[in-house]
Amino acid sequence: MTEFLIVGLGNPGREYEMNRHNIGFMALDAIGNEFGTGNEKNTFQSVMRNATIHGKQVLLQKPQTYMNLSGEAVGAAARFYKIPVENIIILHDELDIPAATIRIKQGGGAGGHNGIKSTDQHIGNNTWRIRLGIGHPGDKDRVTGHVLGNFTNEELDWVEPMLKKLANNFTLMLNGQSAKLASMFKEVKPEKSDDA
Repeated sequence: MTEFLIVGLGNPGREYEMNRHNIGFMALDAIGNEFGTGNEKNTFQSVMRNATIHGKQVLLQKPQTYMNLSGEAVGAAARFYKIPVENIIILHDELDIPAATIRIKQGGGAGGHNGIKSTDQHIGNNTWRIRLGIGHPGDKDRVTGHVLGNFTNEELDWVEPMLKKLANNFTLMLNGQSAKLASMFKEVKPEKSDDA
């Protein structure tokens, strides 16, 4: 019996693959690769995979509806598998927390994130959210370009280790130790030059 639904938010299609907005998809792939999941299948307007994480049966879901309609796919899968809302974990990009850090919370507002707004509409807001920091460009006029832009090579130097660490320690999330998991991710500070 499936106990948890773990959802990565993003946009489908090769052109969006490396967007900062797609870090939820990247995180879900890292978790899937870590735990040796079964084959991908297309159902519930999503790419789905099964996995066993620390003895728990989980379903990994990447909605293919585009970000703004993510809730349609998540709601359909949750209802079919009868997964309670508090056992749904959503991984998504977060503009307003520093790059390479993670915040974890249950419930609350959507914070302007359209994917979360959609899931809230379809299944309520009592899901767990793993908010993956992508940093803020510093100017609100640059937000859209930043979110929908690709990670730079410099950023990938922290993105890849962050996702690997998240996957390696994801069992903490399923065992009710979300605070311990979040505490493992500290802000990446730029190195000071010698003449600073």
